[in-house]
Amino acid sequence: MINVHSVESLGTFDGPGIRLVFFLQGCNFKCLYCSNPDTIEKKTGRLMTTTEVLQMARNQRPFFGEKGGVTVSGGEPLLQARELLPVFKALKADGFNTCVDTNGASLSASVKELLDYTDLVLLDIKQIEPKAHEKIAGTKNLTTLKFASYLQEIGKPTWIRYVLVPGYTDKEEHLQQLGLFVQNMQNVERIDILPYHKLGKHKYEALGWDYQLEQVELNSKENIERAKNILLPYGKVVLVN
Repeated sequence: MINVHSVESLGTFDGPGIRLVFFLQGCNFKCLYCSNPDTIEKKTGRLMTTTEVLQMARNQRPFFGEKGGVTVSGGEPLLQARELLPVFKALKADGFNTCVDTNGASLSASVKELLDYTDLVLLDIKQIEPKAHEKIAGTKNLTTLKFASYLQEIGKPTWIRYVLVPGYTDKEEHLQQLGLFVQNMQNVERIDILPYHKLGKHKYEALGWDYQLEQVELNSKENIERAKNILLPYGKVVLVN
């Protein structure tokens, strides 16, 4: 069984086409800007069997079209890689496109096997510079970068996702380091810039947590365009979502 926080039907943000998205409970990061802080705690949510997931996907198959399918997000889905294996095996056997949205901070044998049944990885690189990463995510990024290199090694189609947070992730030197890191990764199809927002702030209040980015302003159009222009010369499609 997989431990699910919530399920989103007809998702258009978590991979190609129309997606059925399972947000799993539990995360090994605690990002300051997390829009789903209620998924961080490793507690029991809704336990779902492979059969339940497969039936839900079959019910929504008419909406998927040629590109859509099933995405697991979080929280951090790879914390449940072993439990996800039978789910992804069943989905692939039934012809579904599969996608994992991950911070890449796990590279166990179960994770590697799960990737064999994964069509696309959405890799969230929080920050390329180690100390800056620890400041924004609460932990180091060594495994994430190893994970990215492993995806390159096996040729796994990957979209890089990067949240642009003024004062935390928008320095030119760090964006250039990110561009250099992925420049020669032929498996990386695109870089998605995700402008920082405060839509999850009310969840922090509900949890009794302090929202530490209260004073951070939203990105200006100029700042977003600047980041895009810094990344474009590194040869990847750069989109703003």
